[in-house]
Amino acid sequence: MNRRRLALFSVLLVVTACSSTPRRDGGYYQDDGPHASTPVDIWQVPEPAPKREPLSKYGNKPYTVFNKTYYPLTDAKDYRERGVASWYGRKFHGQRASSGETYDMYALTAAHKTLPLPSYARVRNLSNNRSIVVRVIDRGPFLDNRLIDLSYTAAARLGILGTGTGLVEVEGLIPGESPPDSRLAASEPLGAEAKPVTMAGVIAGTPDRAPAPPATAPRLYVQAGAFTNLDNARALRARLENGDFTSIEIQSARLEHQIVHRVRIGPLPSVEEGDRVAARVTNLGVNNAYLIVE
Repeated sequence: MNRRRLALFSVLLVVTACSSTPRRDGGYYQDDGPHASTPVDIWQVPEPAPKREPLSKYGNKPYTVFNKTYYPLTDAKDYRERGVASWYGRKFHGQRASSGETYDMYALTAAHKTLPLPSYARVRNLSNNRSIVVRVIDRGPFLDNRLIDLSYTAAARLGILGTGTGLVEVEGLIPGESPPDSRLAASEPLGAEAKPVTMAGVIAGTPDRAPAPPATAPRLYVQAGAFTNLDNARALRARLENGDFTSIEIQSARLEHQIVHRVRIGPLPSVEEGDRVAARVTNLGVNNAYLIVE
């Protein structure tokens, strides 16, 4: 097995373990939470400053996982997407990431399916407006409609450890360039009293100067299909209604000089409910249902 395949195999182990291991209280998987004594103060870990780096020899070529082929980007310019963030920790701490680097759960890093390795991104929690800059060094996550997998420290700073997931916006960063809304998304410092020393404290800890709440709460949907033909969209809606789904709507938008009609279920109250609805849609024989965050 060559080194690239070994790195990808490691990613698959992450995917498989995080998809099948029972959750524990506190939003993390069994044996994947923090160590009894953390080696650093995670609230003082500096955000990585985007700098120009050569692409890694590993993890930047097209690859296939679970019968789906991914085509990594050559740079992070103009990348912006909303979705669900998850995190991974102790179970993979010290193991090799897809870039060939060693994964450190206490650094501000992340795994993404297509952003270049390495690259930089700002991740903003849409529910509380906290944000953090991460360095992308790994591939994944590939299951459960997740957009990005965060390190333990990044997840803690964003406030998603307690739930295990969060609705986020990911924006690629280019060295020397500031995103148009970086001022609004800037991270806020955390007060000394908010520094947790236990998992319960991490979940409960809040910043002393919380960022302003988002003007509009994020909305979560399951998108069951998208069509240029409105009749096809209506047929899928009728099929879902016959399958006892409710809150189905057809949203029409102009994309690349054509109208696309998207069949969506929601808004949904939680990621867990979104996962359940997506699974039900798939069981109905509708392929490629996935979570959408607006």
